[in-house]
Amino acid sequence: MCRSIVVAMLAVSVASAELPSPRLDRIFPLGASAGTTVEVEIQGADLEGVKRLVSDHPGVVATHVADRKFKISVAADAPEGTRDIWAVGPWGISSPRVFTISRGLTEIVKAKANNEWSKAQELQVNTAVSGQTDGNRQDFYRFKATAGRRLVAEVRAQSIDSSLDATLTIIDAAGKSVAFNSDHDGRDPLIAFDPPSDGDFGIVVADLAYGGGLPYRLILTDKPRIENVFPRALRAGKATELSAIGWNLGKPAAGNRPSGTALEESRESVTAPPEVLERGAYRFINHPTAHSVLPTAATGSLTGFQARLSPGGVVANPVPVLVTGNDVTLEKEPNDDPASPQEIALPAVVCGRFDREGDGDWYGFKPPKDGEYLVQVHCERIAGRADPFAVIMDDKDNRVVELDDFGPRLKAYDGHIRDPQGTVRLSAGKAYRLLVRDRYRRGGPRFQYVLEVRPVAPDVHAIAIHHHNPGPGGTSIHRGGAQHLDLVIQHTGGVTGPVKVVAENLPKGLHAAVTSIPSDTSGVFTIWADPDAPEYCGPIRLTAIVTGPEGERRREVRAYTRIDSQANRSSSRPMRELMVSVLPEKPPFSLRFATETMRVEAGSKATVEIVAERGWVDFKGPITVNGLSLPNPVKLAQASVAEGKSTASLTIEVQANAKPGDYTICASGQAQVPFTKDPMKPKANTLVTLPSRPITITVTEKPKK
Repeated sequence: MCRSIVVAMLAVSVASAELPSPRLDRIFPLGASAGTTVEVEIQGADLEGVKRLVSDHPGVVATHVADRKFKISVAADAPEGTRDIWAVGPWGISSPRVFTISRGLTEIVKAKANNEWSKAQELQVNTAVSGQTDGNRQDFYRFKATAGRRLVAEVRAQSIDSSLDATLTIIDAAGKSVAFNSDHDGRDPLIAFDPPSDGDFGIVVADLAYGGGLPYRLILTDKPRIENVFPRALRAGKATELSAIGWNLGKPAAGNRPSGTALEESRESVTAPPEVLERGAYRFINHPTAHSVLPTAATGSLTGFQARLSPGGVVANPVPVLVTGNDVTLEKEPNDDPASPQEIALPAVVCGRFDREGDGDWYGFKPPKDGEYLVQVHCERIAGRADPFAVIMDDKDNRVVELDDFGPRLKAYDGHIRDPQGTVRLSAGKAYRLLVRDRYRRGGPRFQYVLEVRPVAPDVHAIAIHHHNPGPGGTSIHRGGAQHLDLVIQHTGGVTGPVKVVAENLPKGLHAAVTSIPSDTSGVFTIWADPDAPEYCGPIRLTAIVTGPEGERRREVRAYTRIDSQANRSSSRPMRELMVSVLPEKPPFSLRFATETMRVEAGSKATVEIVAERGWVDFKGPITVNGLSLPNPVKLAQASVAEGKSTASLTIEVQANAKPGDYTICASGQAQVPFTKDPMKPKANTLVTLPSRPITITVTEKPKK
């Protein structure tokens, strides 16, 4: 269970606002081999008294050693890939950080004095180095190479939550550069290296701006490294042969040289799990954090998984693929002439690629019926390198629609991506042509995409992210208190219908109301704890429900976390688990509506009482109450619970154009609370903001005259 301590120790500092919220900024070293134990040190904010680390896999177990130091033991059967680690202490659960589990690699730590070629640290092939940059310096490593033995060197930084913008250079024994790379996978560099001769070579790692203290993992290996696979869409439950290209895969492959070295090919049959499609989920082995040089939640609207192939019986790195319930069509060249497009039947899922510079792919189709159709191109979402756009022309060469970038940006969640998506009204039997092209007319094996054209149908991708300002934080709930998550609703079917979000199998003492979102693309989900709720630290599961002509669809609500502590940057990534903790103390105050439901006529106002419970004996001050991320047609007038009082009246106004249905809303209370983090120092007023429990308003139509 999560540990906690007395109320007197519940805040940041005398001069800051809000109660403490643990933030885990770093775990070092950054990984361990399966079947080994490594001692790590953690850094971050509000980590005082932390004696526990938790993981999203039972085979990763941490033991407290000393202040901010732990031993992490990785089970021998723990799967290779990245895991999330959270710190748990007196203030609750922190934001997570990525920790890597490797197989077949020797894990070492960077030497302190390797900033010159003459002091380069010796490396063996198949080694992973946990390092940190030194300001205004480079890190040097030396290795022995054999001609004909292809090696792959890569730096992982952005992909493991580091802000390092790494550069990677291979030098010869004289210190002369023989290969250089930057921004191969997002900002992370990679070099596939064919040694021209036997002998000593070097690796140089640096930050592009020569910043210091930035963590990275340097990997030098002769194992298979997959660049990409084709096709990138699989029908659920159907075995499909994937063609992988990359390095150390065996058979030579045609194509360009994205890292300066000829590509190789391997083929393997893969079956997409039906569960991914049924839950509208995305299953990953490595956190999908390097799809773009700009931090973004690229896979937030992707239904799929990371396929892992084993060329020659050796497990390679995973590659993202889309999962669909429709048959998959492969692009066929030549289709770059608008007069001779590749004919496809709707609904269509087409796997294509821009084979060469300037390549544009044309497709022809005739809709089976009149109506709205969803058109989208998956590229960044599957780690493709193109910036595609799509244009639809009718049979008279009129431009019907052009589609480009899409995706929401909401507070800590950044889901804006370079993939086109939109809806268009088409006529049955009419001939249309659709062009897909890279915005900058680039081409090659990395420039893949999946085109989807189908009739619209209600469907969603939903995400939940803990709201904490200005930086990352965890979801911690005091006994008798509440905490809220921001919801982002992406209507991927082209229909913006009602969505309900529910919590399934909550642990004892935790509660959540069914949250109704009639038409917005965002909302608030509130969780609250009983006054006697048991201490808890673990995952909860949320489900989004959307109903259409084919019945009810239940979609997994994906967990996301903010990764950047800078207030002016919004960067987020997925987690496998939505982790929460319950603390044994009461909050300084909690809010609830006097009723859990009420009916309000569209175009009218209603009054409801809000009840405040003061959990700290020395807090008697006023509480200002406002609406919390309210739905568009609902307004809540500001009110105040007076000093020493426990109730206030709130006025709720529903606009006349509000659609009938259920709207779940929350209020937010803000107050100056006497608080100190250090029990030896006097308490000072600290501005604290806490959410209320929700109320569901049923909006009814205004009677017609």
